[in-house]
Amino acid sequence: MRKPTLIATAIALALAGSAWAITRPDQAIRVAAGVAAHHVCSMTFVGQQDPDTIYRELVTPMIGAMPAKLLTVHVDRARQVVSVDGLVSTLATATYVAGYGCRLDLPGNGPVVADAHTTPDVDDGFAPSTQVATDKPGVTAAMERVFAERAGDAPKAVKAVVIVKDGKVVAERYAPGYGVHTKLISFSVAKSFTNALLGMLAMDGKVDPRQPLNAPEWRAPGDPRSAIRIEDLLRMQSGLAAEEAESAFSPVAKMEFLHADMAAYAAAQPAKEAPGKTFEYTSADTVLLDRMVGERVGGGAAGLRAFARQRVFDPLHMGDVTMEFDGQGTFIGSTYVYASARDYARFGLLYLNDGKAPDGTRLLPEGWVAWSRTSALGAPYGAGFWTNDGPSDVAQMRVEGGFPKDGFFASGTMGQRIYIVPSEHLVITRFGYSAPPSYGIEDDVRLIKAAITAYR
Repeated sequence: MRKPTLIATAIALALAGSAWAITRPDQAIRVAAGVAAHHVCSMTFVGQQDPDTIYRELVTPMIGAMPAKLLTVHVDRARQVVSVDGLVSTLATATYVAGYGCRLDLPGNGPVVADAHTTPDVDDGFAPSTQVATDKPGVTAAMERVFAERAGDAPKAVKAVVIVKDGKVVAERYAPGYGVHTKLISFSVAKSFTNALLGMLAMDGKVDPRQPLNAPEWRAPGDPRSAIRIEDLLRMQSGLAAEEAESAFSPVAKMEFLHADMAAYAAAQPAKEAPGKTFEYTSADTVLLDRMVGERVGGGAAGLRAFARQRVFDPLHMGDVTMEFDGQGTFIGSTYVYASARDYARFGLLYLNDGKAPDGTRLLPEGWVAWSRTSALGAPYGAGFWTNDGPSDVAQMRVEGGFPKDGFFASGTMGQRIYIVPSEHLVITRFGYSAPPSYGIEDDVRLIKAAITAYR
């Protein structure tokens, strides 16, 4: 998922006098402050990382150096609150609640949930509790390349890589301060978790992807958005005017950092064309699905957490997983899941094994994984996963680099990825804070190729 990495540029343009009425510089700095408050909060209290380092490595590349210098971050560990001040006032505040992560304090927020319970991290034979080293020289060299910072290049800040072959961890590496139980931010890897939740509901007969979403905001006679199907939203072909651009003024940036009810804001966006015609990646599509998922499961945020634990995390032997919710209790399944690199690999194994748990129990409908990894409209994207099967140039480049044609992956901005290669019984997770435009994917593809060669 692309994030507002050009916020600094947007602010500079907004300050150019004539742009005031159109671009609102106050809005841009509020978005930047929201990014800072939320990300520092989540990675301090969920990820247990140093807030100054998170601000430098994660936040500053996203909002730009100029806004980063204008903002001051305060971490209140006793209250588990992070506030961000501008030059004259506090611009954003985020509050942590155990089990639910961090939430921006915004007008319209509902009560803070307080029933959270966590699940201990597990060691179930998937891998020992200590880091697994590889004895394969080719993998060692490729892993070193993934982590290496090269003079003159943008920072990569890779934090964790785990390689799983035939259901076992065969190699892994972590940056200092990170380890086998460190929770890592998903960004848009979360969209694949939304895919899984929808698959569970499809197993229960509560969701049919071919049916319209039927959002209440779209029920007026003649509203063209009433034709948008669940599948259209999963495949990013809704036709909504909900651009996800590298700007603080894009609808998605406003949705995530200025609005308590993200789904209502997404649903308010107009249609710019009929659904099913054009691939346009936007987190607004996923948030609309997440609201529907919550409604079908019931029980609010606590109900969805319990459903995910019972139907996804426990069967996969995943440890403590944090899911974040907006101010109205909608799972932010576009962007905010937190889990260890090994647990992300366990999740990847669900899709490697055609929707089955390690004990053979089917968790996703038969054919769901094949459908999810099949590209549409010529884009390198399926339904919640990026794919190699289609005709796009970027997919072809990955295949030529050694990432097989049947491979697919969950991906989030700054290089959060779960790579899945069914033909090689291989899953690789890679998480970090790498720079655009490729976020280090070329080195990842070399690692995939090295792992295939070494572990055949």
